[in-house]
Amino acid sequence: MADIICIVCPKGCHLQVDEENGYKVTGNNCKKGVVYGQQELINPVRTITSTCKITHAMLPRVPVKTTEAIPKGKMMDVMHQINHIELEAPVHIGDVIIENVSDTGINVVACRDMEAVQ
Repeated sequence: MADIICIVCPKGCHLQVDEENGYKVTGNNCKKGVVYGQQELINPVRTITSTCKITHAMLPRVPVKTTEAIPKGKMMDVMHQINHIELEAPVHIGDVIIENVSDTGINVVACRDMEAVQ
């Protein structure tokens, strides 16, 4: 039996997930808790949000995120790739910064427009 706290909504339900009985979830207040509890033990995933260096822009970094949740085991590799990117302004919301990051089929995209400055 695993005890975890659900992070899907602000309620923060204390879930108990029984791995020996088909990942049965108790302690949830909604159906999202069941899905989260089972996924967290079978294949945990996370959406990564971070920033990348950018040159010739009004700010030194631009916010980025993965377009979907990635397997938790690949988070360090994805962050390593994000930390080694240096962009050149202009960058626009939705621009693909890293395509198919860590062979996940998921892209890293810009979350803010960043115009070039002289």
